[in-house]
Amino acid sequence: MAIGNDVEKLKQSLRVAELYYSENYSQQEIAKTLGISRPTVSRLLQYAKDEGLVRIQIVNPIVDSQVLADQLSEKYDIEVHVVPSNYGGQTTAIRSVGKFAADYLARIVKPGDTIGIGWGNTIHALTESMEPQNVSGVQVVQLKGSVSYSSEKTYAYESANELASAYGVVPEYLPLPVIFDNDVTKQMVEKDRYIKHILELGKRANVALFTVGTVRSEALIFQLGYFDHDEIERLQQSAVGDIVSRFIDKNGQVVDSGIDARTIGIELEDLRKKEHAVLIASGNQKAAGVHAAMTAKYANCAIIDQSLAQVILDY
Repeated sequence: MAIGNDVEKLKQSLRVAELYYSENYSQQEIAKTLGISRPTVSRLLQYAKDEGLVRIQIVNPIVDSQVLADQLSEKYDIEVHVVPSNYGGQTTAIRSVGKFAADYLARIVKPGDTIGIGWGNTIHALTESMEPQNVSGVQVVQLKGSVSYSSEKTYAYESANELASAYGVVPEYLPLPVIFDNDVTKQMVEKDRYIKHILELGKRANVALFTVGTVRSEALIFQLGYFDHDEIERLQQSAVGDIVSRFIDKNGQVVDSGIDARTIGIELEDLRKKEHAVLIASGNQKAAGVHAAMTAKYANCAIIDQSLAQVILDY
């Protein structure tokens, strides 16, 4: 009986800690959400610390972001940019990273380039920050399917539209679910002439903009209606995150060939061939996935926030 109670207390304290530290809920909001008292929330937070579920990391402002970038560039042998949380006058880490990534993109894109784009909150933070660019002949294409079965916002169309608008062009959409119910249907759809053209354009794109997802229960990819409960549990046990909706382990290897066969969009191996494969990430919860992506060289450039950089440096 005591063991069962301990397990339940661990689960409850973990949920409270996630809401408090990852979702920025106040203790009062957590109490209301979970139907418990505020003192109980406080005790569960302390319990989470005592049991090692939560580790408080102090971000040392003396460690300059450029120093971190140099250390990470050497560690992973790729180009790494570490973004201070107030970059460009922004007030949050994700918006700072988005603004920096938008400025970086403006520097590297040249006439005739094709930009492949993923989706999600981080990518949207980039495209929202884009200003009009005077670069001719640019194409914008979605790197993966963009239709979901839920009302959750992926910002797939908004991001493609905002990026294309900055370059004065019309984006090429991939108007399909990123993960099909079965691989037979996916293979049939891929034979369509228009779809084949979009997929080939994404493969040929010399610039790729993508982020890394997590396998937490709250992860966006798990809220879109693609997976059943058993599939989510299986992925949570074997994967550390996803890149362009392809789930990888700590070494960057695809973890479930069946699900991967149902996924439509760019292949991970194609990312390694890009002139600019730009990984954009914010949030310490993405550390495992970012580490795996950089270790496997799916990105040759990474743009991350300062706190995440410090976590990955010690990873």
